[in-house]
Amino acid sequence: MSGVDKEFLRILKDKLNIVDVAGGYFSLEKRGSNYWACCPFHHEKTASFSISESGQFYHCFGCGASGDVIRFVSEMESLDFIDTVKLLCDRAGVQMPRPAADDGRTAEQKRRRDAILKIMNDCAHFYLDNLNSGKADAHIQYILNRRIPSPVVRSFGLGASLNFTDLPKFLLSKGYSKQDIIDSGVVNEVDGRLVDAQGGRLIFPIINSYGEVIAFGGRVLKKTDFAKYKNTKETAVFNKSKTLYNINLLKKLKLGQTIKEVIMVEGYMDTISLYSAGFKNVVASMGTSLTQDQARLIKRYTDTVLISYDGDSAGQKANMRGLDILKGEGLNVKVVPLPEGLDPDDVIKQRGAEGYRACLDAAMPLIDYKLSVLAKGYDLSRTEDKRRYVAEAIRIIKTAESAAEQEELLKKLRDATGITYESLNRDLAAAPSQLEITGDRHEERTDNASASLKASRFVIASLLFGADYAKDTDVSSIPFINEIHVIIAKYIRSKKLMDEPPRVSEVFEFFEENTPESEELARILDYSDGSGLSGEVAEKYFSDSVLKLKLDFLDGEIDELSKKSTSVTDISILKQYTARIAELVKQKQKLKNGVQ
Repeated sequence: MSGVDKEFLRILKDKLNIVDVAGGYFSLEKRGSNYWACCPFHHEKTASFSISESGQFYHCFGCGASGDVIRFVSEMESLDFIDTVKLLCDRAGVQMPRPAADDGRTAEQKRRRDAILKIMNDCAHFYLDNLNSGKADAHIQYILNRRIPSPVVRSFGLGASLNFTDLPKFLLSKGYSKQDIIDSGVVNEVDGRLVDAQGGRLIFPIINSYGEVIAFGGRVLKKTDFAKYKNTKETAVFNKSKTLYNINLLKKLKLGQTIKEVIMVEGYMDTISLYSAGFKNVVASMGTSLTQDQARLIKRYTDTVLISYDGDSAGQKANMRGLDILKGEGLNVKVVPLPEGLDPDDVIKQRGAEGYRACLDAAMPLIDYKLSVLAKGYDLSRTEDKRRYVAEAIRIIKTAESAAEQEELLKKLRDATGITYESLNRDLAAAPSQLEITGDRHEERTDNASASLKASRFVIASLLFGADYAKDTDVSSIPFINEIHVIIAKYIRSKKLMDEPPRVSEVFEFFEENTPESEELARILDYSDGSGLSGEVAEKYFSDSVLKLKLDFLDGEIDELSKKSTSVTDISILKQYTARIAELVKQKQKLKNGVQ
Protein backbone atom coordinates (compact mmCIF):
# COMPACT_ATOMS: atom_id res chain seq x y z
CA MET A 1 0.00 0.00 0.00
CA SER A 2 3.02 2.16 -0.55
CA GLY A 3 2.36 5.72 -1.66
CA VAL A 4 -1.16 6.23 -0.22
CA ASP A 5 -1.73 7.42 3.33
CA LYS A 6 -3.42 4.77 5.49
CA GLU A 7 -5.73 7.30 7.09
CA PHE A 8 -6.93 8.36 3.63
CA LEU A 9 -7.60 4.71 2.76
CA ARG A 10 -9.79 4.38 5.84
CA ILE A 11 -11.70 7.53 4.89
CA LEU A 12 -12.15 6.17 1.36
CA LYS A 13 -13.42 2.81 2.62
CA ASP A 14 -15.83 4.59 4.98
CA LYS A 15 -17.42 6.22 1.91
CA LEU A 16 -17.90 2.88 0.15
CA ASN A 17 -20.21 0.05 1.11
CA ILE A 18 -18.68 -3.23 -0.05
CA VAL A 19 -22.19 -4.69 -0.46
CA ASP A 20 -23.11 -1.96 -2.96
CA VAL A 21 -19.80 -2.33 -4.80
CA ALA A 22 -20.03 -6.13 -5.04
CA GLY A 23 -23.69 -5.89 -6.05
CA GLY A 24 -22.56 -4.08 -9.19
CA TYR A 25 -20.72 -7.23 -10.32
CA PHE A 26 -23.17 -10.01 -9.42
CA SER A 27 -26.39 -10.71 -7.53
CA LEU A 28 -26.27 -11.06 -3.75
CA GLU A 29 -28.71 -12.84 -1.45
CA LYS A 30 -29.10 -11.68 2.14
CA ARG A 31 -29.11 -14.49 4.68
CA GLY A 32 -28.96 -13.45 8.31
CA SER A 33 -26.66 -10.47 8.73
CA ASN A 34 -24.45 -11.28 5.73
CA TYR A 35 -24.84 -11.32 1.94
CA TRP A 36 -24.07 -14.46 -0.08
CA ALA A 37 -23.22 -15.44 -3.66
CA CYS A 38 -21.32 -18.09 -5.58
CA CYS A 39 -17.65 -17.22 -5.35
CA PRO A 40 -16.36 -15.18 -8.32
CA PHE A 41 -12.84 -16.53 -7.71
CA HIS A 42 -13.46 -20.26 -7.99
CA HIS A 43 -16.10 -22.48 -9.56
CA GLU A 44 -18.84 -23.66 -7.21
CA LYS A 45 -22.51 -24.56 -7.35
CA THR A 46 -23.45 -23.70 -3.76
CA ALA A 47 -22.88 -20.15 -2.54
CA SER A 48 -20.03 -20.00 -0.03
CA PHE A 49 -18.92 -16.42 -0.75
CA SER A 50 -19.96 -14.15 2.11
CA ILE A 51 -19.90 -10.36 2.44
CA SER A 52 -20.12 -8.79 5.88
CA GLU A 53 -21.70 -5.35 5.74
CA SER A 54 -20.87 -4.60 9.35
CA GLY A 55 -17.24 -5.67 8.94
CA GLN A 56 -16.89 -4.38 5.36
CA PHE A 57 -15.04 -7.45 4.11
CA TYR A 58 -15.63 -10.53 1.98
CA HIS A 59 -14.62 -14.13 2.62
CA CYS A 60 -15.13 -17.35 0.69
CA PHE A 61 -15.55 -20.37 2.96
CA GLY A 62 -14.68 -22.62 0.03
CA CYS A 63 -11.42 -21.26 -1.35
CA GLY A 64 -10.37 -18.78 1.33
CA ALA A 65 -10.39 -15.66 -0.88
CA SER A 66 -10.88 -12.67 1.39
CA GLY A 67 -10.27 -8.95 1.64
CA ASP A 68 -11.72 -5.47 1.90
CA VAL A 69 -13.43 -3.43 -0.80
CA ILE A 70 -10.07 -2.39 -2.30
CA ARG A 71 -8.85 -5.95 -2.66
CA PHE A 72 -12.24 -7.03 -4.06
CA VAL A 73 -12.20 -4.45 -6.84
CA SER A 74 -8.53 -5.13 -7.55
CA GLU A 75 -9.32 -8.83 -8.08
CA MET A 76 -12.47 -8.22 -10.13
CA GLU A 77 -10.93 -5.55 -12.36
CA SER A 78 -7.41 -7.07 -12.57
CA LEU A 79 -5.94 -3.72 -11.48
CA ASP A 80 -2.90 -2.94 -9.37
CA PHE A 81 -3.32 -1.21 -6.02
CA ILE A 82 -2.88 2.40 -7.18
CA ASP A 83 -5.26 2.01 -10.12
CA THR A 84 -7.83 0.36 -7.85
CA VAL A 85 -7.68 3.25 -5.38
CA LYS A 86 -7.99 5.69 -8.28
CA LEU A 87 -11.09 3.87 -9.56
CA LEU A 88 -12.70 3.83 -6.10
CA CYS A 89 -11.89 7.51 -5.57
CA ASP A 90 -13.81 8.28 -8.75
CA ARG A 91 -16.71 6.17 -7.51
CA ALA A 92 -16.73 7.79 -4.08
CA GLY A 93 -16.28 11.30 -5.47
CA VAL A 94 -13.12 12.05 -3.52
CA GLN A 95 -9.80 13.47 -4.68
CA MET A 96 -6.96 10.96 -4.68
CA PRO A 97 -4.03 12.42 -2.75
CA ARG A 98 -0.65 12.85 -4.33
CA PRO A 99 1.88 10.14 -3.43
CA ALA A 100 4.02 10.96 -0.41
CA ALA A 101 6.96 13.16 -1.32
CA ASP A 102 9.45 10.56 -0.15
CA ASP A 103 7.88 7.81 -2.18
CA GLY A 104 9.70 8.59 -5.40
CA ARG A 105 9.23 5.16 -6.93
CA THR A 106 5.42 5.25 -6.65
CA ALA A 107 5.26 8.81 -7.95
CA GLU A 108 7.42 7.90 -10.92
CA GLN A 109 5.27 4.84 -11.71
CA LYS A 110 2.14 7.00 -11.73
CA ARG A 111 3.83 9.69 -13.85
CA ARG A 112 5.02 7.08 -16.32
CA ARG A 113 1.62 5.42 -16.59
CA ASP A 114 -0.15 8.75 -17.10
CA ALA A 115 2.40 9.74 -19.75
CA ILE A 116 1.88 6.48 -21.65
CA LEU A 117 -1.89 6.91 -21.65
CA LYS A 118 -1.54 10.45 -23.02
CA ILE A 119 0.84 9.21 -25.71
CA MET A 120 -1.61 6.46 -26.65
CA ASN A 121 -4.47 8.92 -26.93
CA ASP A 122 -2.43 11.27 -29.11
CA CYS A 123 -1.32 8.35 -31.31
CA ALA A 124 -4.91 7.23 -31.82
CA HIS A 125 -5.84 10.72 -33.07
CA PHE A 126 -2.68 10.84 -35.21
CA TYR A 127 -3.52 7.53 -36.93
CA LEU A 128 -7.16 8.57 -37.38
CA ASP A 129 -6.12 11.87 -39.00
CA ASN A 130 -3.83 9.89 -41.32
CA LEU A 131 -6.74 7.71 -42.44
CA ASN A 132 -8.76 10.82 -43.34
CA SER A 133 -5.83 12.75 -44.83
CA GLY A 134 -6.31 11.64 -48.43
CA LYS A 135 -2.90 9.94 -48.33
CA ALA A 136 -4.07 6.54 -47.07
CA ASP A 137 -5.43 5.08 -50.33
CA ALA A 138 -4.12 1.57 -49.63
CA HIS A 139 -5.64 1.58 -46.15
CA ILE A 140 -8.99 2.85 -47.42
CA GLN A 141 -8.99 0.24 -50.20
CA TYR A 142 -8.35 -2.54 -47.67
CA ILE A 143 -11.29 -1.32 -45.57
CA LEU A 144 -13.50 -1.29 -48.67
CA ASN A 145 -12.34 -4.76 -49.72
CA ARG A 146 -13.21 -6.09 -46.27
CA ARG A 147 -16.62 -4.37 -46.48
CA ILE A 148 -16.28 -2.52 -43.17
CA PRO A 149 -19.02 0.13 -42.98
CA SER A 150 -17.96 3.72 -42.19
CA PRO A 151 -19.85 3.85 -38.84
CA VAL A 152 -18.00 0.71 -37.72
CA VAL A 153 -14.66 2.21 -38.79
CA ARG A 154 -15.46 5.15 -36.52
CA SER A 155 -16.72 2.98 -33.64
CA PHE A 156 -13.48 1.01 -33.58
CA GLY A 157 -11.31 4.08 -34.19
CA LEU A 158 -9.41 2.52 -37.10
CA GLY A 159 -6.44 4.49 -38.32
CA ALA A 160 -3.47 4.43 -40.67
CA SER A 161 0.28 4.47 -40.32
CA LEU A 162 1.68 5.95 -43.54
CA ASN A 163 5.37 5.29 -42.89
CA PHE A 164 7.95 4.61 -40.19
CA THR A 165 9.06 8.17 -39.47
CA ASP A 166 6.07 10.51 -39.06
CA LEU A 167 4.84 9.20 -35.71
CA PRO A 168 8.13 9.62 -33.79
CA LYS A 169 8.47 13.19 -35.15
CA PHE A 170 4.87 13.95 -34.13
CA LEU A 171 5.32 12.68 -30.57
CA LEU A 172 8.62 14.50 -30.05
CA SER A 173 6.97 17.70 -31.29
CA LYS A 174 4.31 17.25 -28.61
CA GLY A 175 7.04 17.45 -25.96
CA TYR A 176 7.18 13.81 -24.91
CA SER A 177 10.56 12.47 -23.82
CA LYS A 178 12.33 9.91 -25.95
CA GLN A 179 12.22 7.35 -23.11
CA ASP A 180 8.47 7.75 -22.51
CA ILE A 181 7.81 7.33 -26.24
CA ILE A 182 9.84 4.10 -26.30
CA ASP A 183 8.23 2.88 -23.06
CA SER A 184 4.78 3.35 -24.59
CA GLY A 185 5.54 0.65 -27.18
CA VAL A 186 4.33 2.67 -30.16
CA VAL A 187 7.87 3.49 -31.22
CA ASN A 188 10.98 1.30 -31.45
CA GLU A 189 14.59 2.40 -31.44
CA VAL A 190 16.51 0.85 -34.35
CA ASP A 191 20.20 1.70 -34.84
CA GLY A 192 19.73 4.89 -32.84
CA ARG A 193 16.68 6.01 -34.85
CA LEU A 194 13.06 6.08 -33.64
CA VAL A 195 10.61 4.26 -35.92
CA ASP A 196 6.86 3.65 -35.81
CA ALA A 197 6.36 0.12 -34.43
CA GLN A 198 3.35 -0.28 -36.76
CA GLY A 199 4.88 1.46 -39.76
CA GLY A 200 2.70 1.25 -42.89
CA ARG A 201 -0.06 -0.83 -41.31
CA LEU A 202 -3.80 -0.45 -40.84
CA ILE A 203 -4.20 0.44 -37.16
CA PHE A 204 -6.60 -1.12 -34.65
CA PRO A 205 -6.62 0.74 -31.31
CA ILE A 206 -6.89 -1.61 -28.32
CA ILE A 207 -9.12 0.07 -25.74
CA ASN A 208 -9.77 -1.07 -22.16
CA SER A 209 -13.11 -1.12 -20.37
CA TYR A 210 -12.54 2.45 -19.14
CA GLY A 211 -12.27 3.79 -22.68
CA GLU A 212 -8.50 4.27 -22.52
CA VAL A 213 -6.34 3.39 -25.53
CA ILE A 214 -3.70 1.06 -24.10
CA ALA A 215 -2.09 -0.48 -27.21
CA PHE A 216 -2.40 -0.84 -30.97
CA GLY A 217 -2.74 -3.75 -33.34
CA GLY A 218 -1.63 -3.41 -36.92
CA ARG A 219 -2.20 -5.29 -40.18
CA VAL A 220 0.09 -5.23 -43.21
CA LEU A 221 -1.55 -4.23 -46.50
CA LYS A 222 0.51 -6.29 -48.92
CA LYS A 223 2.51 -9.51 -48.97
CA THR A 224 5.57 -9.31 -46.78
CA ASP A 225 7.89 -11.42 -44.68
CA PHE A 226 6.63 -9.61 -41.60
CA ALA A 227 3.79 -10.97 -39.46
CA LYS A 228 0.38 -10.21 -40.93
CA TYR A 229 -0.92 -8.93 -37.60
CA LYS A 230 1.04 -7.69 -34.60
CA ASN A 231 0.43 -5.78 -31.38
CA THR A 232 2.56 -3.12 -29.79
CA LYS A 233 4.61 -4.53 -26.92
CA GLU A 234 3.35 -5.00 -23.36
CA THR A 235 3.77 -1.91 -21.20
CA ALA A 236 2.82 -0.45 -17.85
CA VAL A 237 -0.76 -0.10 -19.17
CA PHE A 238 -1.03 -3.09 -21.53
CA ASN A 239 -0.96 -6.75 -20.54
CA LYS A 240 -2.32 -8.93 -23.35
CA SER A 241 -3.33 -11.74 -21.00
CA LYS A 242 -5.60 -9.33 -19.09
CA THR A 243 -7.14 -7.67 -22.14
CA LEU A 244 -9.92 -8.46 -24.61
CA TYR A 245 -10.38 -6.59 -27.88
CA ASN A 246 -13.71 -4.70 -28.04
CA ILE A 247 -14.30 -4.90 -24.27
CA ASN A 248 -15.02 -1.15 -24.31
CA LEU A 249 -17.97 -1.49 -26.72
CA LEU A 250 -19.20 -4.59 -24.89
CA LYS A 251 -19.34 -2.50 -21.72
CA LYS A 252 -21.42 0.12 -23.53
CA LEU A 253 -23.73 -2.62 -24.79
CA LYS A 254 -24.30 -3.86 -21.25
CA LEU A 255 -25.42 -0.42 -20.13
CA GLY A 256 -28.40 -0.70 -22.48
CA GLN A 257 -29.34 -4.37 -22.28
CA THR A 258 -28.75 -7.70 -20.59
CA ILE A 259 -26.01 -9.65 -22.36
CA LYS A 260 -27.16 -13.25 -22.67
CA GLU A 261 -23.88 -14.51 -24.11
CA VAL A 262 -20.54 -13.26 -25.38
CA ILE A 263 -18.96 -14.51 -28.61
CA MET A 264 -15.19 -15.03 -28.35
CA VAL A 265 -13.19 -14.87 -31.59
CA GLU A 266 -9.46 -14.81 -32.30
CA GLY A 267 -8.69 -11.49 -33.95
CA TYR A 268 -9.56 -7.94 -34.89
CA MET A 269 -11.18 -8.58 -38.27
CA ASP A 270 -13.40 -11.40 -36.98
CA THR A 271 -14.58 -9.02 -34.24
CA ILE A 272 -15.24 -6.16 -36.62
CA SER A 273 -16.95 -8.40 -39.20
CA LEU A 274 -19.35 -9.86 -36.62
CA TYR A 275 -20.00 -6.43 -35.12
CA SER A 276 -20.81 -5.06 -38.59
CA ALA A 277 -23.27 -7.94 -39.12
CA GLY A 278 -25.13 -7.08 -35.92
CA PHE A 279 -23.36 -9.40 -33.46
CA LYS A 280 -22.22 -6.68 -31.08
CA ASN A 281 -21.67 -9.05 -28.16
CA VAL A 282 -18.24 -10.08 -29.50
CA VAL A 283 -14.70 -9.85 -28.12
CA ALA A 284 -11.34 -11.22 -29.27
CA SER A 285 -8.55 -12.89 -27.36
CA MET A 286 -6.03 -11.49 -29.87
CA GLY A 287 -4.45 -14.87 -30.47
CA THR A 288 -3.40 -15.54 -26.88
CA SER A 289 -4.22 -18.68 -24.94
CA LEU A 290 -7.19 -17.84 -22.76
CA THR A 291 -6.28 -16.77 -19.24
CA GLN A 292 -7.99 -16.57 -15.89
CA ASP A 293 -7.95 -12.76 -16.01
CA GLN A 294 -9.74 -12.83 -19.36
CA ALA A 295 -12.26 -15.31 -17.99
CA ARG A 296 -13.02 -13.00 -15.07
CA LEU A 297 -13.29 -10.07 -17.45
CA ILE A 298 -15.94 -11.88 -19.49
CA LYS A 299 -17.81 -12.96 -16.37
CA ARG A 300 -18.55 -9.33 -15.53
CA TYR A 301 -20.82 -9.23 -18.57
CA THR A 302 -22.33 -12.70 -18.94
CA ASP A 303 -22.36 -16.28 -17.69
CA THR A 304 -22.19 -17.86 -21.16
CA VAL A 305 -19.34 -17.62 -23.67
CA LEU A 306 -19.45 -18.98 -27.23
CA ILE A 307 -16.01 -19.86 -28.58
CA SER A 308 -15.94 -19.11 -32.32
CA TYR A 309 -12.46 -19.85 -33.55
CA ASP A 310 -11.40 -20.71 -37.10
CA GLY A 311 -12.85 -23.82 -38.70
CA ASP A 312 -9.45 -25.30 -39.61
CA SER A 313 -7.80 -28.01 -37.57
CA ALA A 314 -5.76 -25.53 -35.53
CA GLY A 315 -8.83 -23.52 -34.67
CA GLN A 316 -10.88 -26.64 -33.96
CA LYS A 317 -8.24 -27.70 -31.43
CA ALA A 318 -8.20 -24.35 -29.69
CA ASN A 319 -6.28 -24.39 -26.45
CA MET A 320 -8.23 -26.85 -24.32
CA ARG A 321 -6.70 -25.62 -21.10
CA GLY A 322 -7.91 -22.13 -21.93
CA LEU A 323 -11.44 -23.40 -22.39
CA ASP A 324 -11.19 -25.30 -19.09
CA ILE A 325 -10.07 -22.09 -17.40
CA LEU A 326 -13.23 -20.38 -18.65
CA LYS A 327 -15.32 -23.22 -17.28
CA GLY A 328 -13.33 -23.20 -14.05
CA GLU A 329 -14.41 -19.61 -13.49
CA GLY A 330 -18.04 -20.71 -13.58
CA LEU A 331 -18.77 -19.75 -17.19
CA ASN A 332 -21.03 -21.87 -19.36
CA VAL A 333 -18.71 -22.60 -22.30
CA LYS A 334 -19.99 -23.61 -25.73
CA VAL A 335 -18.00 -24.07 -28.91
CA VAL A 336 -19.33 -22.85 -32.26
CA PRO A 337 -18.70 -25.27 -35.17
CA LEU A 338 -17.59 -23.47 -38.34
CA PRO A 339 -17.22 -24.95 -41.83
CA GLU A 340 -13.77 -26.44 -42.43
CA GLY A 341 -11.26 -23.80 -43.47
CA LEU A 342 -13.49 -20.80 -42.72
CA ASP A 343 -13.20 -18.20 -39.98
CA PRO A 344 -16.14 -16.10 -38.68
CA ASP A 345 -15.33 -13.28 -41.13
CA ASP A 346 -15.46 -15.76 -44.05
CA VAL A 347 -18.81 -17.14 -42.90
CA ILE A 348 -20.30 -13.63 -42.70
CA LYS A 349 -19.09 -12.76 -46.21
CA GLN A 350 -20.13 -16.05 -47.83
CA ARG A 351 -23.33 -16.86 -45.94
CA GLY A 352 -24.36 -13.61 -44.30
CA ALA A 353 -25.59 -12.94 -40.79
CA GLU A 354 -28.19 -15.72 -41.03
CA GLY A 355 -25.54 -18.24 -41.99
CA TYR A 356 -23.45 -17.30 -38.98
CA ARG A 357 -26.52 -17.36 -36.74
CA ALA A 358 -27.04 -20.98 -37.82
CA CYS A 359 -23.49 -21.74 -36.62
CA LEU A 360 -24.24 -20.13 -33.26
CA ASP A 361 -27.44 -22.15 -32.94
CA ALA A 362 -25.38 -25.32 -33.42
CA ALA A 363 -22.94 -24.41 -30.60
CA MET A 364 -22.12 -27.46 -28.51
CA PRO A 365 -21.31 -27.71 -24.80
CA LEU A 366 -17.59 -27.87 -24.02
CA ILE A 367 -17.67 -31.52 -23.02
CA ASP A 368 -19.35 -32.51 -26.32
CA TYR A 369 -16.78 -30.46 -28.19
CA LYS A 370 -13.93 -32.25 -26.41
CA LEU A 371 -15.39 -35.61 -27.41
CA SER A 372 -15.85 -34.52 -31.04
CA VAL A 373 -12.24 -33.31 -31.26
CA LEU A 374 -11.05 -36.54 -29.62
CA ALA A 375 -12.93 -38.67 -32.17
CA LYS A 376 -11.14 -36.95 -35.06
CA GLY A 377 -7.83 -38.31 -33.79
CA TYR A 378 -8.78 -42.01 -34.00
CA ASP A 379 -9.81 -44.52 -36.66
CA LEU A 380 -12.61 -46.39 -34.90
CA SER A 381 -12.47 -49.20 -37.46
CA ARG A 382 -9.16 -50.23 -35.90
CA THR A 383 -9.41 -52.13 -32.60
CA GLU A 384 -6.41 -50.45 -30.98
CA ASP A 385 -7.63 -46.95 -31.89
CA LYS A 386 -11.13 -47.73 -30.65
CA ARG A 387 -9.84 -48.89 -27.25
CA ARG A 388 -7.67 -45.81 -26.79
CA TYR A 389 -10.54 -43.56 -27.87
CA VAL A 390 -12.94 -45.18 -25.40
CA ALA A 391 -10.44 -44.84 -22.54
CA GLU A 392 -9.91 -41.14 -23.30
CA ALA A 393 -13.63 -40.52 -23.81
CA ILE A 394 -14.47 -42.12 -20.47
CA ARG A 395 -12.07 -39.74 -18.71
CA ILE A 396 -13.79 -36.77 -20.36
CA ILE A 397 -17.30 -38.04 -19.57
CA LYS A 398 -16.26 -38.47 -15.93
CA THR A 399 -16.02 -34.66 -15.66
CA ALA A 400 -19.72 -34.20 -16.57
CA GLU A 401 -21.57 -32.35 -13.83
CA SER A 402 -24.57 -34.67 -13.49
CA ALA A 403 -25.44 -38.35 -13.74
CA ALA A 404 -28.03 -37.53 -16.42
CA GLU A 405 -25.39 -35.85 -18.59
CA GLN A 406 -23.03 -38.78 -18.10
CA GLU A 407 -25.76 -41.21 -19.13
CA GLU A 408 -26.53 -39.25 -22.29
CA LEU A 409 -22.86 -39.08 -23.27
CA LEU A 410 -22.32 -42.78 -22.57
CA LYS A 411 -25.19 -43.61 -24.92
CA LYS A 412 -23.55 -41.53 -27.67
CA LEU A 413 -20.27 -43.33 -27.01
CA ARG A 414 -22.08 -46.68 -27.21
CA ASP A 415 -23.60 -45.74 -30.56
CA ALA A 416 -20.23 -44.58 -31.92
CA THR A 417 -18.25 -47.64 -30.81
CA GLY A 418 -20.74 -50.53 -30.57
CA ILE A 419 -19.61 -51.30 -27.00
CA THR A 420 -22.49 -52.06 -24.63
CA TYR A 421 -23.75 -49.34 -22.32
CA GLU A 422 -23.26 -51.62 -19.31
CA SER A 423 -19.55 -52.11 -20.07
CA LEU A 424 -19.01 -48.41 -20.59
CA ASN A 425 -20.84 -47.59 -17.37
CA ARG A 426 -18.63 -49.99 -15.39
CA ASP A 427 -15.53 -48.35 -16.87
CA LEU A 428 -16.93 -44.94 -15.95
CA ALA A 429 -17.48 -46.00 -12.34
CA ALA A 430 -13.90 -47.28 -12.13
CA ALA A 431 -12.35 -44.15 -13.70
CA PRO A 432 -10.65 -41.74 -11.26
CA SER A 433 -12.33 -38.40 -10.64
CA GLN A 434 -10.57 -35.38 -12.13
CA LEU A 435 -10.34 -32.00 -10.45
CA GLU A 436 -11.46 -29.09 -12.54
CA ILE A 437 -8.81 -26.59 -13.55
CA THR A 438 -9.00 -23.31 -11.64
CA GLY A 439 -5.65 -21.88 -12.65
CA ASP A 440 -4.65 -20.24 -9.38
CA ARG A 441 -4.59 -20.53 -5.61
CA HIS A 442 -8.39 -20.52 -5.26
CA GLU A 443 -9.13 -24.20 -4.66
CA GLU A 444 -10.96 -26.14 -1.98
CA ARG A 445 -8.64 -26.15 1.02
CA THR A 446 -7.55 -28.76 3.51
CA ASP A 447 -6.46 -27.86 7.01
CA ASN A 448 -3.63 -29.80 8.65
CA ALA A 449 -3.02 -27.29 11.44
CA SER A 450 -1.95 -28.47 14.89
CA ALA A 451 -4.30 -28.32 17.85
CA SER A 452 -2.32 -25.37 19.24
CA LEU A 453 -2.62 -23.39 16.00
CA LYS A 454 -6.34 -24.10 15.76
CA ALA A 455 -6.79 -22.99 19.37
CA SER A 456 -4.89 -19.76 18.67
CA ARG A 457 -7.04 -19.09 15.56
CA PHE A 458 -10.23 -19.60 17.56
CA VAL A 459 -9.15 -17.20 20.31
CA ILE A 460 -8.15 -14.50 17.80
CA ALA A 461 -11.41 -14.97 15.87
CA SER A 462 -13.48 -14.73 19.07
CA LEU A 463 -11.74 -11.46 19.98
CA LEU A 464 -11.86 -10.04 16.46
CA PHE A 465 -15.54 -10.80 15.86
CA GLY A 466 -16.67 -9.73 19.34
CA ALA A 467 -17.92 -12.98 20.81
CA ASP A 468 -19.80 -12.19 24.06
CA TYR A 469 -17.65 -14.49 26.19
CA ALA A 470 -14.44 -12.84 24.93
CA LYS A 471 -15.35 -9.18 25.49
CA ASP A 472 -13.81 -8.84 28.96
CA THR A 473 -10.68 -10.83 28.12
CA ASP A 474 -7.32 -9.16 28.78
CA VAL A 475 -5.76 -9.60 25.35
CA SER A 476 -2.28 -8.71 26.64
CA SER A 477 -2.36 -11.71 28.98
CA ILE A 478 -2.62 -14.23 26.12
CA PRO A 479 0.82 -15.33 24.83
CA PHE A 480 0.26 -15.71 21.09
CA ILE A 481 3.18 -17.31 19.29
CA ASN A 482 2.06 -17.17 15.64
CA GLU A 483 3.33 -13.87 14.19
CA ILE A 484 0.08 -13.12 12.34
CA HIS A 485 -1.92 -13.65 15.52
CA VAL A 486 0.46 -11.39 17.45
CA ILE A 487 -0.11 -8.57 14.93
CA ILE A 488 -3.90 -8.94 15.05
CA ALA A 489 -3.87 -9.14 18.86
CA LYS A 490 -1.86 -5.92 19.01
CA TYR A 491 -4.44 -4.26 16.75
CA ILE A 492 -7.33 -5.50 18.93
CA ARG A 493 -5.59 -4.14 22.05
CA SER A 494 -5.16 -0.73 20.41
CA LYS A 495 -8.86 -0.61 19.60
CA LYS A 496 -9.79 -1.57 23.17
CA LEU A 497 -7.66 1.30 24.50
CA MET A 498 -9.67 3.67 22.28
CA ASP A 499 -12.90 1.96 23.38
CA GLU A 500 -13.67 1.09 19.76
CA PRO A 501 -14.62 -2.30 18.29
CA PRO A 502 -12.10 -3.92 15.90
CA ARG A 503 -12.81 -3.36 12.20
CA VAL A 504 -11.97 -6.39 10.14
CA SER A 505 -11.54 -4.28 6.98
CA GLU A 506 -8.55 -2.59 8.67
CA VAL A 507 -6.81 -5.90 9.38
CA PHE A 508 -6.21 -6.46 5.66
CA GLU A 509 -3.91 -3.42 5.68
CA PHE A 510 -1.34 -5.38 7.71
CA PHE A 511 -0.79 -8.23 5.24
CA GLU A 512 0.12 -8.46 1.58
CA GLU A 513 -2.22 -10.64 -0.48
CA ASN A 514 -1.17 -14.04 -1.82
CA THR A 515 1.25 -14.59 1.05
CA PRO A 516 1.35 -17.17 3.88
CA GLU A 517 0.21 -14.35 6.19
CA SER A 518 -2.91 -13.66 4.12
CA GLU A 519 -3.63 -17.40 3.93
CA GLU A 520 -3.49 -17.61 7.73
CA LEU A 521 -5.80 -14.60 8.00
CA ALA A 522 -8.24 -16.43 5.73
CA ARG A 523 -8.28 -19.34 8.21
CA ILE A 524 -9.29 -16.93 10.97
CA LEU A 525 -12.01 -15.48 8.74
CA ASP A 526 -13.50 -18.97 8.39
CA TYR A 527 -15.15 -18.13 11.73
CA SER A 528 -16.63 -14.88 10.41
CA ASP A 529 -20.14 -16.25 9.86
CA GLY A 530 -20.44 -16.42 13.67
CA SER A 531 -21.99 -19.87 13.79
CA GLY A 532 -18.89 -21.37 15.38
CA LEU A 533 -18.44 -18.56 17.90
CA SER A 534 -21.69 -18.77 19.85
CA GLY A 535 -23.14 -21.09 22.45
CA GLU A 536 -21.83 -22.93 25.50
CA VAL A 537 -19.57 -25.24 23.49
CA ALA A 538 -17.80 -22.27 21.89
CA GLU A 539 -17.45 -20.51 25.23
CA LYS A 540 -15.89 -23.63 26.79
CA TYR A 541 -13.54 -24.08 23.80
CA PHE A 542 -12.47 -20.45 24.12
CA SER A 543 -11.49 -20.80 27.77
CA ASP A 544 -9.80 -24.14 27.08
CA SER A 545 -7.92 -22.59 24.14
CA VAL A 546 -6.70 -19.63 26.20
CA LEU A 547 -5.51 -22.06 28.85
CA LYS A 548 -3.76 -24.19 26.22
CA LEU A 549 -1.93 -21.18 24.79
CA LYS A 550 -0.70 -20.19 28.24
CA LEU A 551 0.39 -23.72 29.10
CA ASP A 552 2.10 -24.14 25.72
CA PHE A 553 3.98 -20.90 26.28
CA LEU A 554 5.18 -22.04 29.70
CA ASP A 555 6.16 -25.45 28.29
CA GLY A 556 8.19 -23.68 25.63
CA GLU A 557 10.10 -21.66 28.23
CA ILE A 558 10.70 -24.75 30.36
CA ASP A 559 12.03 -26.73 27.39
CA GLU A 560 14.34 -23.89 26.37
CA LEU A 561 15.78 -23.51 29.89
CA SER A 562 16.18 -27.27 30.24
CA LYS A 563 18.20 -27.42 27.03
CA LYS A 564 20.41 -24.55 28.19
CA SER A 565 20.98 -26.25 31.55
CA THR A 566 22.59 -29.29 29.93
CA SER A 567 25.48 -27.22 28.60
CA VAL A 568 25.99 -24.78 31.50
CA THR A 569 29.19 -25.19 33.56
CA ASP A 570 28.75 -22.15 35.84
CA ILE A 571 26.98 -23.35 39.02
CA SER A 572 25.44 -19.97 39.81
CA ILE A 573 23.82 -19.74 36.35
CA LEU A 574 22.63 -23.34 36.63
CA LYS A 575 20.93 -22.47 39.94
CA GLN A 576 19.20 -19.53 38.26
CA TYR A 577 17.92 -21.79 35.49
CA THR A 578 16.72 -24.39 37.96
CA ALA A 579 14.92 -21.83 40.09
CA ARG A 580 13.21 -20.35 37.04
CA ILE A 581 12.10 -23.80 35.84
CA ALA A 582 10.61 -24.52 39.28
CA GLU A 583 8.77 -21.20 39.18
CA LEU A 584 7.35 -21.96 35.73
CA VAL A 585 6.21 -25.42 36.84
CA LYS A 586 4.33 -23.79 39.75
CA GLN A 587 2.68 -21.36 37.33
CA LYS A 588 1.57 -24.28 35.17
CA GLN A 589 0.05 -26.05 38.16
CA LYS A 590 -1.83 -22.93 39.21
CA LEU A 591 -3.27 -22.57 35.71
CA LYS A 592 -4.37 -26.20 35.70
CA ASN A 593 -6.03 -25.68 39.08
CA GLY A 594 -7.88 -22.66 37.76
CA VAL A 595 -5.88 -20.04 39.64
CA GLN A 596 -5.02 -17.07 37.42
